Amino acid sequence: MRQATSTGAILGFVLLLGARSVHAGDWPQWRGPNRDAKVTDFTAPQTWPKELSQKWKTQVGLGDASPALVGDKIYVFTRQGDDEVIACLDANSGKEIWHDKYPAEKVTGPASGHPGPRSSPAVADGKVCTFGVGGALSCLDAATGKLAWRKDSKAHPRFFTAASPIILDGKCIALIGGQGKGEIIACDLASGDEKWKWAGDGPAYGSPVLMTVGDSKQLVTLTEGFLVGLGVADGKQLWKTGYKSRYNSCTPIVDGQTVICSSQQGGTAAFKIEKGQDGFNAKEVWKKSKAAGIYNTPVLKDGLLYGLTPSGGGGRGQQPPNNFFCMSARDGEELWTDKTARGECGAILDAGSILLALTSDSNLVAFRPGAKEYTELAKIKVADTPTWAYPIVAGNRIFVKDRDSVIAWAIE
Repeated sequence: MRQATSTGAILGFVLLLGARSVHAGDWPQWRGPNRDAKVTDFTAPQTWPKELSQKWKTQVGLGDASPALVGDKIYVFTRQGDDEVIACLDANSGKEIWHDKYPAEKVTGPASGHPGPRSSPAVADGKVCTFGVGGALSCLDAATGKLAWRKDSKAHPRFFTAASPIILDGKCIALIGGQGKGEIIACDLASGDEKWKWAGDGPAYGSPVLMTVGDSKQLVTLTEGFLVGLGVADGKQLWKTGYKSRYNSCTPIVDGQTVICSSQQGGTAAFKIEKGQDGFNAKEVWKKSKAAGIYNTPVLKDGLLYGLTPSGGGGRGQQPPNNFFCMSARDGEELWTDKTARGECGAILDAGSILLALTSDSNLVAFRPGAKEYTELAKIKVADTPTWAYPIVAGNRIFVKDRDSVIAWAIE
């Protein structure tokens, strides 16, 4: 990485999740401002170019963690040698502003092909929080990179950590621990002091989201074997229902008072969260065997779910390639599945009039939303190495994290 060249305050700290204002184009955490993969300020070109214009490319280190964008700063979380590195880049030039690093556990076993972090930074209230592969939860000043606090649980599930932390009401919340035994903890954002803890199951690989039912603000997340809802203020368990697959790696999708979960072996299921005389409960609305792939979460748009599902045919020790699919969020019925192989994983964004996907075979794909058929508008190569992280789409700019670099592209 380049030596830090300057410091300075972030212009207009992003404040997330609807309770506060978010600047157009900001992507402050996993799957965007509301963790729903919706882009707010993109206008699709009438005619797509055959290629994009590269503005800069900066080597940052290994990892699949999606970057975060706040104002004119990009936050990346990677591995360099024996260290995990949190860095802040200038979004206009790619130059490093600051970085912090610490020694990190080596990724071993079946997960060793992806040695860097998978968990994406969360940026809010002037802080940036990260969660390392071995269980180190860090909080830094977003403007200067000064460490506020770091807690290392020294525990992780079989394939190491992947759930991204979330910042809510002045608390950093994370899923920590290992197989069969874990906790969801909420730490004071300023001091790191534990505010509450829920110890009901081991962690999943998917990330928590915020849901509001009536006047109840709830943290909704998959664990190793359940889908649970906790009170944001105190961590009290409000409801729990069984949901178990091999990995539980998708992020729950909130659709009003309904939560939709999808996984390779668990299928796709919808649960309506209702409040009765005895408290909240999760009522299964529908369940289908059709599922998203192991490493992606479908996006919800206009009552339809768009995702990637395994097509079969993967080699020994490899995941099969995936295909785009569309299903109804109302009843789970499959509407169409495209036949083109798209790599082992991908990220799909709701970009207004179109859907944008970055697949792990390094292609940016634009396609038209609709229940009848798959209609591709463009497919553009945007990297020379696999792309497992979510892209950031801001105006006409698209930021892509490949194996070890961040690349800034523009649609011109």
